[in-house]
Amino acid sequence: MGKKNKSGQDLGRSLIKDRFGGGGGRAKKFVGDKSMLHTTEIQDGYDWGRLNLQSVTEESSFQEFLSTAELAGTEFQAEKLNIKFVNPKSNVGLLTDAEKAVANSVHEKHKDLIKIPRRPPWNSQTTPEELKQNEKDKFLEWRRSLAQLQEEQGVILTPFEKNLEFWRQLWRVVERSDVVIQIVDARNPLLFRCEDLEKYVKEVSKEKINLILINKADFLTEHQRQTWANYFSKIGINIVFFSALLASSECETITEENDVENQAEESEDLLDSEGTSKSEESTLDELRISVKKLEHLVEDSAHKLDILNDKIQTILKTEDLEEFLNVTNSSKVLTCDELIQHFRSIHKGPKVTENVTTIGLVGYPNVGKSSTINSLMSEKKVSVSSTPGKTKHFQTLYLEKDILLCDCPGLVMPSFVYTKAEMIINGILPIDQMRDHVPPINLVSSLIPRHVLEDKYGFMLPLPMEGEDQERCPTAEELLNAYGYNRGYMTANGQPDNPRAARYILKDFVNGKLLYSHAPPEIDQNEFHTWPERRKPINSSRIVPPREIRAVKGSRISTEDIDKVFFRSQSQGVHVKGRIGIGTGRLVNV
Repeated sequence: MGKKNKSGQDLGRSLIKDRFGGGGGRAKKFVGDKSMLHTTEIQDGYDWGRLNLQSVTEESSFQEFLSTAELAGTEFQAEKLNIKFVNPKSNVGLLTDAEKAVANSVHEKHKDLIKIPRRPPWNSQTTPEELKQNEKDKFLEWRRSLAQLQEEQGVILTPFEKNLEFWRQLWRVVERSDVVIQIVDARNPLLFRCEDLEKYVKEVSKEKINLILINKADFLTEHQRQTWANYFSKIGINIVFFSALLASSECETITEENDVENQAEESEDLLDSEGTSKSEESTLDELRISVKKLEHLVEDSAHKLDILNDKIQTILKTEDLEEFLNVTNSSKVLTCDELIQHFRSIHKGPKVTENVTTIGLVGYPNVGKSSTINSLMSEKKVSVSSTPGKTKHFQTLYLEKDILLCDCPGLVMPSFVYTKAEMIINGILPIDQMRDHVPPINLVSSLIPRHVLEDKYGFMLPLPMEGEDQERCPTAEELLNAYGYNRGYMTANGQPDNPRAARYILKDFVNGKLLYSHAPPEIDQNEFHTWPERRKPINSSRIVPPREIRAVKGSRISTEDIDKVFFRSQSQGVHVKGRIGIGTGRLVNV
């Protein structure tokens, strides 16, 4: 064998000698550039390190983290930039009541700064290049103002749309529409409502009308809908309740019934065509004449009512009517026909397009805007997807000859939120693209009671340990472990697949299978949304395997586990002085 290479060891010795000096115990006081070392790097007398009086001018990231933790008096609970070491058993991502109160005060103080971008003024003399440049400048100014608000106040905003082309689509929809409808989710209407959009609509034209369409109203009870109707009536906002899912099912049922009736009428006509007498034909002629006379009377009355309404509008301005007349909203869920009639009657002023009422539809992604259009058209006209951002450009669709729908792409408006998890569980951010599943799962478990989760999914969650709050919510680890093992979502090493389980639970929450409805301001949430009582366990006599108990339990160590370990330990010998006789097994005293 050849000679062993010791270059690595020699290099190490060289580095040590270069730093601390070699031979005779003499310390080297010069570095490579012949300058003196820092005084703390040499022992020039008293060992100041024993008194923790070393001069610290530079630290590595890890050293700085340890120092911060030491100063804070905590064990690895300090923050370093955007890195935070937390206890996995705590409610990660949830705000306390005190933190929510502080956030609410900040939101209320700066709510006037949350605006949408305005289109700069233009006229026939403005060239397309100048208009585009002005739009870019205004848009940049708007983005800088929101970024400054976030930086100075430390608030969290929704990830609002940062593509100028999307806002250009909104500007065109507002300018072309007579009625601008915001479609919101019935479970949390105020999160999806943009007050500044209503102001912008009135800035464009006083003749335009704002309307809020509360979609997915089938998730709410009659009492909950009436509560929301009273709230919006109090603040003077017109709303209607609608359910695209119910409307689509009703349209399919009506179509089937109409087909059956048409077939029956055709068969009756075939049977009666040969046996119709002349006297019956004369009676039918008289009925047709009577119907025509009634139609003329109805048209004449409607014409007189329109003239009277125009005179009232000229005497009283629309602004005065909106200011002094109380808005009364109904809690009824409208059908497709009733909603179309409401579209036709809501706007009485001059139209953007003559003799055609243009309805602009605006809303967040995944609030059911495309589904609403499809149910109104009674056939699929707009592509529908549960992924936010499906519609990329505005489109116009004639609902009837006098009603034109103008669909705007789904836009996330800037608004205040408490956490990013709040946006995930409300469908604003796509679930499949989330990076951290723990905060949104903790938020879901804080909203949905323990017994509702157990009844929904058919498993038992571990109870709180001794010394913990017995009314606390289950942690994300407990919920995901139980769901993963119950569904068989396991990883390669035999542990529950928590990220996969989290996606399924969050999608159930977004789709309404785990239903939670927010109450209006100044209304008690516990009275607004009540929960069903606990059902009996489905398999109360089922024997739970030890592996499932360990998987659901997680890494928690209870006092019962400590007792088992202690009492199962056996002594290895008799506690007397002596020895065991060889071959006899008897204790022999010495």
